[in-house]
Amino acid sequence: MDTLQFIHSGWAYLVLIILVLATLNALYKFFADKEFDAKDFRISLFALITMHIQLLIGIILYFTKDYFSTISEVGGMGEVMKNDTLRKLIVEHPLTMIIAVALITIGYSKHKKKLTSKPKFKMLAIFYTIALVLVLYMIPWQQWFS
Repeated sequence: MDTLQFIHSGWAYLVLIILVLATLNALYKFFADKEFDAKDFRISLFALITMHIQLLIGIILYFTKDYFSTISEVGGMGEVMKNDTLRKLIVEHPLTMIIAVALITIGYSKHKKKLTSKPKFKMLAIFYTIALVLVLYMIPWQQWFS
């Protein structure tokens, strides 16, 4: 389980770097009226793939960490929701990251249906930016820097 946690934490650095790169690329090229090319496609696809891999690792980790017995030990979900640390770990972090992955997936899917560069970058910029904000908000920074 420690190995899986290490992989999840380590992979998160790559996800964050690629997501920031893909978001900034989409924003820059949208506002600069640049043409969409194969490099842009690859960057957005790589962000999608790394996010999905992180989600799968996170789901496996969630079920192997035995949070369900933790919920029982503290007296149920009502008590978990009253505890800031447990609520963030068991509820807020997983749910927000699932939403972020869904946003990346929607943005990627919508951009493929657009025929010209400006709308492609617009879809990527909107959805990837919202997802990036959610990811940055939910990263357990205190664990990253300790």
